[in-house]
Amino acid sequence: MSKKKRLATQVFFFLLQNPLLHNFFSGVIYQGKLKMLCTPGLNCYSCPAAVASCPVGAVQLFLAGAKHSISLFVSGFLVSIGVAFGRIICGYVCPMGLLQDVLYKIKTPKLVVRFRFARYIKYFVLIIFVVALPYAVRHELSGLGAPWFCKYLCPSGTIFGAIPLLAGSNSLLEFAGAQLALKISIAAGIVITAAFVFRPFCRILCPLGAFYSLFNKITFLRIRCDKEKCTSCGSCADACNIKLNPAQNPNSPECVHCGNCVSACKSRALRYLN
Repeated sequence: MSKKKRLATQVFFFLLQNPLLHNFFSGVIYQGKLKMLCTPGLNCYSCPAAVASCPVGAVQLFLAGAKHSISLFVSGFLVSIGVAFGRIICGYVCPMGLLQDVLYKIKTPKLVVRFRFARYIKYFVLIIFVVALPYAVRHELSGLGAPWFCKYLCPSGTIFGAIPLLAGSNSLLEFAGAQLALKISIAAGIVITAAFVFRPFCRILCPLGAFYSLFNKITFLRIRCDKEKCTSCGSCADACNIKLNPAQNPNSPECVHCGNCVSACKSRALRYLN
């Protein structure tokens, strides 16, 4: 798939998950029945345009003390998406992926960063902020936990939810404090870095990407390298913004399926297999 077609696909999925664009101007959050469903990507519940919920937020909601039925639905949904698609969700569906791709198109010096050790931070975020803290740390009176990742780290909630809502409401600005300042700082850091480094959030901090990466090698829809056609020209590795070697390891856990390697392969040895 060409870069233009992939961008069009990303925009399509963004609008599919966020069709209520007029709510950005009214400052209203949709709370209808569709919010009981989850999107496959990191699409914040609090985004005014969103019609469904974020699976990471739903997982934290259950672990913080919600009903068990939520757990069965969300866990089944995430595993099914992971087995079927893996991190293709990152490359084609996730709004945060789209935002970073657009920012990376800005004409700035591009930095080649491999994140050899920093890439493991996202697994720490998944285990600690999404699972352990919401489950283990409870409020003394209510007995309920908190959505730690959404509350303290998530840039999607800040960019697509908090900032648009704050921009349209002076009363909400009065409640803004250090916690919001921290989240805005994290989001700003990601936005700025994404103009110079390919998808820093996906590669370092995203817990959903960490979860989907566990399925990259076994997912139904993955990249295959035909060794008989491969000429070892290195075009795929040169095209990879993460600096992987798709010819040797076409389904690395770090691959976000941007498709650059498939498009760059002159011998057509790389292709999506389903």
